[in-house]
Order: sequence, then structure tokens, then C-alpha cells
Amino acid sequence: MSCGTGAIPEVERRRAAPPPQKNAAVLHQGFATVAPPTAALYKDPGRPEKGNYQVNSTNGTACLLASMGLQLTITFNSVSQNKTVQDVVNIQPNVTKHSGSCDPENSSLILSMDAEKTNLTFFFTLNTTSNKYHLSEVSLSAAWPDMKEPFSTHNRSLDYLQGTLGYSYLCREEQTLNVDQNLSINIFQVQVQPFGLTKDQFGAAEECQLDEDDMLIPIVVGAALAGLVLIVLLAYLIGRKRSHAGYQTI
Repeated sequence: MSCGTGAIPEVERRRAAPPPQKNAAVLHQGFATVAPPTAALYKDPGRPEKGNYQVNSTNGTACLLASMGLQLTITFNSVSQNKTVQDVVNIQPNVTKHSGSCDPENSSLILSMDAEKTNLTFFFTLNTTSNKYHLSEVSLSAAWPDMKEPFSTHNRSLDYLQGTLGYSYLCREEQTLNVDQNLSINIFQVQVQPFGLTKDQFGAAEECQLDEDDMLIPIVVGAALAGLVLIVLLAYLIGRKRSHAGYQTI
């Protein structure tokens, strides 16, 4: 297999905020989690920039395309603070290299941030029986100056970003990929297709459930308002008919 390389994400970090009180609740994506008593939370660096990534096959054509913004939340032991901290960093597409590989049933996208000695890899798997693919593995290795020891994790049992062969997976809403207790990845405006590309372009998009739910809400609200208007109109017509009937009796 051959890899496509090009300039892409590195890390954009803000300085640490004052440590929160113990067991402080951290609100994220509509649900509350409790921060570990020893964890000092860094400031949110804001929404990450969206990057575009392409991995080529041996014949030079694209075998994987991805467009997305990425934000990492990592828990590690800090040298400067002498405690466990939680760092939130954005992947910067303009300063990070990307590569990868493609097989008939497996493909990967590797994002390398050399200045921070950080490597993030996404692994996709295709089920040739059902013609469905998904994000099956994620690995991250990092050796940052403030880490007491290098960070490394690899989860081989994930099931995210599910799509159909020949189609791209599309989700405009923010999603959180929970890799393990020390790493989660917030992914923004993602469109990815790791198999079945034609002419180096995304196939027709299959939208995620989150997007479909967002589209359903205005439809339901509109239908409810239309129903309310109809009820008011019927009540008015019935009242008017009764009023006319009363005049005729007199």
C-alpha cells in the first residue's frame, strides 16, 4: 500500500485555568460528568479548524478521504503541576502531516504532529458481507514536555462513523468519540469515506442520526403549529355556525 502525505494538524494549546474545586461537574455535550478530584482542567481552546485529508493507493488514486475538525481531551500526569491534569488541544491542519494505508478490508489515516511528537491514527474496517464500514480502532502516542511519562493508548474495539461501501459518512453535529478513560476525541463537521471512492471524490452522503434528529425537530414543531391553527379554525367555524343557527330560531 502507499501513503499520501501532505501538510496538516498540530496542537493548539491554551494555558491551564485555575484548578476547579474537587468533584466539580463539567458540562459537555448535554450531559454532566464529574472531574477526577486530582484533575486540573485546561481552558477550552474553542472550535477546531476543519482539515482535509487524502490517502492514496498504490496506483496514485485516493482510497480514503476525510474532512473534519478534531479536538483531543487527554488526561496525564503533569510535571509542572505535579498532579493529574486534563488537557484540551485542537488539531491544526496547516501544521500537521498525514499519511495512511489502504487494503480491501482495512484502511488507516495517520496524523503526525512532529513538534509535539504526537501521532493520532484512525483505523477503519469493512465488512465484505454486509458492505458496511466503521471506525474500529484509534491509537494515540504523545510525548509532550509537561508529561511525566509518554502517553500511549490503543482501543481496538470501537464502533463509530458507520457507513455503507461506496457512500460517505456525514455528520454536521459535534460528536464525542470515547477512546478510553484518558482520551476522548471531539469531532466536528465530519465527512469520511475509507472505502469505495470514485474519481478521488466523496460518494453520496449518508447522514448521521444526530443530523436527522435536528432536521426532525423543526418538522415536528411545524406540524404541531399547523395542527393548532387547524383546531382554532375549526372552533371558529363551529362557533359561527351555532351563532347563525341561534338567529334562525329567533
